[in-house]
Amino acid sequence: MMKTKFQLAALIVISALSACSGGKTENSTDKVEEKPKVKLASVVERPVDQIREYTATVEAEATNHIAPSSPVRIETIYVEVGDRVRKGQKLVQMDAANLRQLKLQLDNHYAEFNRVDELYKIGGVSKSEWEASKLTLDVRETAFKNMLENTALLSPIDGVITARNYDNGDMYSGAAPALTVEQIIPVKLMINVSESYFTRLKKGQPVKIKVDVYGEEAFEGTVNLVYPTINPATRTFPVEVRVGNKDMRVRPGMFARVTLNFGTLNHVVVPDLSVEKQSGSGERYVYIYKDGKAYRRVVELGRRMGEEYELISGVDNNSQVVIAGQSRLLDGMEVEVEK
Repeated sequence: MMKTKFQLAALIVISALSACSGGKTENSTDKVEEKPKVKLASVVERPVDQIREYTATVEAEATNHIAPSSPVRIETIYVEVGDRVRKGQKLVQMDAANLRQLKLQLDNHYAEFNRVDELYKIGGVSKSEWEASKLTLDVRETAFKNMLENTALLSPIDGVITARNYDNGDMYSGAAPALTVEQIIPVKLMINVSESYFTRLKKGQPVKIKVDVYGEEAFEGTVNLVYPTINPATRTFPVEVRVGNKDMRVRPGMFARVTLNFGTLNHVVVPDLSVEKQSGSGERYVYIYKDGKAYRRVVELGRRMGEEYELISGVDNNSQVVIAGQSRLLDGMEVEVEK
């Protein structure tokens, strides 16, 4: 009985202490966490010029390496690096000793064939003998023509000499061509374009080219070739751009920027202040505001236009985006809008 009374008294004391403790909690002032304050901007779709810039290295329209087919001594090289040459112009004279020997053999066989041909006409030799003599003559003619082409080396194109690897009297070894001639009227540039523009690009379409060494000066070019297949790894297709280059100011090896205009598309345009970059990656995102909360949206950027960005995807038309206060935000967080 005494034990029960003691237990009851202990429960009364504990209840009183709990009540006191609860009273203090109710009377204390809790610190309410403030909602992050943000500023908003309304964004809409509008027509945006689909202008894209690509980098490329200028290439010659054609490149030919001038060399004989076999090792032989170089007698005379008639041109230097930088010289302009015409198609068919003689560039190099190789040693002609072998050519003279073949010419002598060919002349002798011409005489031999003429003798056989006369005898064949009067029945003095058989048809098979005549055909054998004619075949030998044809073989010697072909050998002489090949040797002639490899003794007097001609330019196959109009162009400029861009490399000379030997001097007069050197033995051509085959390690490098004797000369390199490049056609630089016109020149070409190769770029890789996103597959999304495949149907919007046509041969003959005008192109603007800027070459770094000439600053902001623009050169006129055209789309010369659109490759018919898409690279599945990069989702791009090659495009060849041609520049007339009549004044030859644009040279192979120069770094250039190619600008293409694919027309217009309706895309959402946002202030650049709304676009954030994910640390440690190239991911870009914005926060949109809806029903008192901020939601994180990953976006694909298009053009930058002054203080605005074109968005390819990620934000709907007639949205509100956060332009200040993003640093404290998490996806789905309640926010307070500053006016």
